[in-house]
Amino acid sequence: MKNIEGKVVVITGASSGLGEATARMLSAEGATVVLGARRAERIQALADQLNKNGGKALALTTDVTDVAQVKKLVDSAVEKYGRVDVMVNNAGLMPHSPLERLKIDDWNQMIDVNIKGVLYGIAAALPYMKTQRSGQIINVSSVAGHKVNPGGAVYSATKYAVRAISEGLRQEVKPYNIRTTVISPGAVATELPNSATEPDVAAGIKKFYDDNAIPADSFARAVVFAMSQPEDVDINEILFRPTRQAG
Repeated sequence: MKNIEGKVVVITGASSGLGEATARMLSAEGATVVLGARRAERIQALADQLNKNGGKALALTTDVTDVAQVKKLVDSAVEKYGRVDVMVNNAGLMPHSPLERLKIDDWNQMIDVNIKGVLYGIAAALPYMKTQRSGQIINVSSVAGHKVNPGGAVYSATKYAVRAISEGLRQEVKPYNIRTTVISPGAVATELPNSATEPDVAAGIKKFYDDNAIPADSFARAVVFAMSQPEDVDINEILFRPTRQAG
């Protein structure tokens, strides 16, 4: 793909789902991928496989709720490869529950991962991109960042926040020739539904995903589309669903 080969791309949440699919697709198109996730064995195995297939990949254990670890992830990319061209802030959790159940630990976890994790990714990558006067930050929102359903209030709040942060960032980075994209997927086959902690809610989410979800490479193709545009084209927002998903 034009404008992908040779780019250094940092991806959080790269151990499965959207992050893993994106790493595989970008590596196949000639990008260098730097993989961050908590599950060290998973990302190392992925990096080893991509390197064996002729790609360039680096894995670094990263908890996106720790600002120092996210900074180390991006710093390591620059130390090894000389620059960072794209930051994909993908790590996320979705433990749905009605507010009345007072799942406060779940609320805090979503805020820490889904909002602060994105902000920490921006904080780590933006100084390098300002110096380079080039780069692209891709943040992952959701259809839930466009509409709210019962049981999803806090998750939707975090994904609306990602869109708000992305729009503010878009306006602020114009002097530095930096592009910004927010991608909002619908039901895509990932491990995201597994983060639900309420058994009845988890069962409902599982059925919805079983009935509707499309493969994770649908998201990867959206990333490829946004990245592969000429540098004077800034794809700011992509919203997509399975064709059969009504909500």
